[in-house]
Amino acid sequence: MGSWKHCLFSVSLITALIFVVVYNNKLWDKKHFLRASLSNASLLTETCHQIFKGKVFYSTENALKTTLGESACFEYMTRSHYITETLSEEESGFPLAYTVTIHKDFGTFERLFRAIYMPQNVYCIHVDEKATVEFKDAVEQLLNCFPNAFLASKMEPVVYGGISRLQADLNCIKDLVASEIPWKYTINTCGQDFPLKTNKEIVQYLKGFKGKNITPGVLPPNHAIGRTKYVHQEILHKKNSYVLKTTKLKTSPPHNMTIYFGTAYVALTREFANFVLQDQQALDLLSWSKDTYSPDEHFWVTLNRIPEWGYFHTLEDSNPGTVKEILQHKCFLKERAGKLNIMLHLSYLNFTEILERGRYYHLQFTDK
Repeated sequence: MGSWKHCLFSVSLITALIFVVVYNNKLWDKKHFLRASLSNASLLTETCHQIFKGKVFYSTENALKTTLGESACFEYMTRSHYITETLSEEESGFPLAYTVTIHKDFGTFERLFRAIYMPQNVYCIHVDEKATVEFKDAVEQLLNCFPNAFLASKMEPVVYGGISRLQADLNCIKDLVASEIPWKYTINTCGQDFPLKTNKEIVQYLKGFKGKNITPGVLPPNHAIGRTKYVHQEILHKKNSYVLKTTKLKTSPPHNMTIYFGTAYVALTREFANFVLQDQQALDLLSWSKDTYSPDEHFWVTLNRIPEWGYFHTLEDSNPGTVKEILQHKCFLKERAGKLNIMLHLSYLNFTEILERGRYYHLQFTDK
C-alpha cells in the first residue's frame, strides 16, 4: 500500500514538474521575444537618430531581423508591418509592376519586398535556376502569402554579363503583361537594391514622364564598344559561370539599328513592354544580342530610340550626366566597393548622402 502511494506521489510530482518547466519555457519565450523586439526597436531608433544628425552609425548586430517562419500569412504580414491597403487614390489609379531578379540573401530580398510592396501593384520574382533549393523554397513560401506576387513562369541560370540576365527580365515582363492588374510602368531591380522613395513618390516621378520610358543612354563609350563588336559566349559551371570574349567579329545590328549604351535598370510603359515582346525589330535585336556582353545595357535603350516608334527621351533623360547619376547604384557604388574590396552597407551613408544619391530608386546593400 505504501509502495503504491509512493508511486502515485512520484508520478504526480513529475507531472507537476513537467507542467512548470513547459509553462516557464513558454513564458521565457514570450519575454525573450519582447526583449528582442524592444532591443531592435531601440537600436533602430538610435540608428535613425544618428543618421538624421548626419553621423555615421555602425550597427554591431542585424537590426532588421527577418521574420518569415511557420506563422500564418496574416500573422506574418501583420507582425512585419506590410501595407495591405492602398494609401491614396493617386496610387490606386497608377499601379506599378516590379521585376525582381534574385539568387541569394533571402533576408535582404525580404526587406526589399516588404519596402516596395503595395496591394495595388504586381510583382514578378525571378530566382536564378542555380540558386539553392532552400532559397527557392523560402522565396516561394513568402510569395504564397501575396495574391499579387508570383515566381516567374520560367527561370534562367543567370550568368553575370550574359544574355541570361536580360532573358530573366523578359520572362518576368511576359508574365506581367499577362496580368489583369492594369499597371502603368514596370520597374526592374535586383535583390540587393533598396528604394529611396515611397511608392507615392515613385508614382509621381513616373507620371512626370507622361508615358515615356526611362531608358537613359548614350552612344557607346570606348570601353563599351567591344561588348557588341566581338562575339561573347556564356560559360556555365557549377562553381563559376562567366562570359567569355572571343576574337570573332559580330555581324552588323539588325534593321540598321544604332546601338546605344545605358543602364540595365529601366522603367517601361506597358505599351512598350508589349512592343518588346512582339515587334519583329525587338525580336531580331534580342537574337542578335545573345552573343554580346551585358546586352541588358544596350537592349532597352536601343529599342527605345527607334525613330518610327516615337519613343524619344526628355532632355533630362538624354543627358549623359543624368545617365551617370541614375547608374550610380549599379556602377559608381558597386565599382568603388570592388576597388576598395569592401561591402557597401546602408549604415555607411549619412542621411544627406542618401538624399543626394537617390532619384526614385536605389541604394544597394547586402548582408554580411
